[in-house]
Amino acid sequence: MPTKRFDFAYTETPLVELPTSIQTLAEEALKSTTLSYAPFSGFHVGCAVLLDNGEVVVGANQENASYPCGLCAERVALYNASTLHPKAQIVALAIAARNGDSPTEAPVSPCGACRQVLAEYAARQESPIGVVMVGQSRTVWVHDARNLLPFAFRL
Repeated sequence: MPTKRFDFAYTETPLVELPTSIQTLAEEALKSTTLSYAPFSGFHVGCAVLLDNGEVVVGANQENASYPCGLCAERVALYNASTLHPKAQIVALAIAARNGDSPTEAPVSPCGACRQVLAEYAARQESPIGVVMVGQSRTVWVHDARNLLPFAFRL
């Protein structure tokens, strides 16, 4: 039985070396960490979604004492964008986080549930969604969110 391999392209670089539109999106994600409600973990995550109509929609993680009731910043932003701009396509999203007052040194990546949602949005709109994971030391830009979950669940 042959073994198969999964490879994909991504960019790893300091944020200042990315296109201006991506830098701006990353800055919006970092700003949106202040909208986070994270009294239990202290881990504040923000997300900014760039739409093809030029709009940027943000979201932040929302915790709850009953942990399963919380929601990640990525899904808050994606659902918000889809509700406010149902005909727009998602071009890219940026994720940033901070512990307390300091942005995280390393980039943070979406959890499995958020990867599933991203993969479905990309499949539904039939075009890639870029994912920019922002850290102080480096930024990782995955050019197609579907690459983050190669065996996504499908009905």
